[in-house]
Amino acid sequence: MSNKVALITGSSRGIRRAAALVLAKEGASFIGVHYASNADAAHSTVREIEALGAKSVAIVADLQEGKEATDSIWHQFKTAAIATTGEPWLDLLVNNAGVAPAVSLAHTSEAVFDEILAINLKAPFFLIQALADHIRDNGRIINISTGFTRVAAPTHPAYAASKDALETLTLALAPEFGPRGITVNTVMPGVTETDMNAAWLVNSEVRAGAEAMSVFSRVGQPADVADVIAFLASDKARWVTGQVKPER
Repeated sequence: MSNKVALITGSSRGIRRAAALVLAKEGASFIGVHYASNADAAHSTVREIEALGAKSVAIVADLQEGKEATDSIWHQFKTAAIATTGEPWLDLLVNNAGVAPAVSLAHTSEAVFDEILAINLKAPFFLIQALADHIRDNGRIINISTGFTRVAAPTHPAYAASKDALETLTLALAPEFGPRGITVNTVMPGVTETDMNAAWLVNSEVRAGAEAMSVFSRVGQPADVADVIAFLASDKARWVTGQVKPER
């Protein structure tokens, strides 16, 4: 990642924060940290990135606002990139922002459904569209999915459906970017120790069930997933595209 420029959505906490920090450690020169509401966490991540020697900027946008939000992210990032690097380009986009409310089919309102689809699918689609001509040749697009696309998840049907659609989008876009050497892949984490999962992982029985689902008999850590993102972002993954990489 030496001297690479990256943008990570939702990168103020959990897997997102860990990914931003590992990219900084691997030599990225400039990293955009997108957030929706937690400004303190985002600016804390920016400070941690800069302590590792990279430049960084916090970018705010509510992804529920659709294309208006993704266009705003690109405008903010482009302005900061030009000011920092002198060029309006990037090498890596990580679509990491997501929401995963535990709502069954019967309790999923149209408003909740629309929020899930807007953040988990619509935002990545239109952000990729906005950035497509500004990703340098041999760049990387990495989407983040969920293990709920591989196991039955009656508590999260809309969430699972949105992420499954993101995996399909990954496959569809691989040939779009292939001629430029740009890879498009998805990382599919298993249960990971993040703020999103904290509320239910405190239950010892539920946690034990989550650990039993993993071949490593433990819950994943953000760094476990971040290292896979770093691999896919590297030149070593240049021959991997249109794939979903499960983490167990």
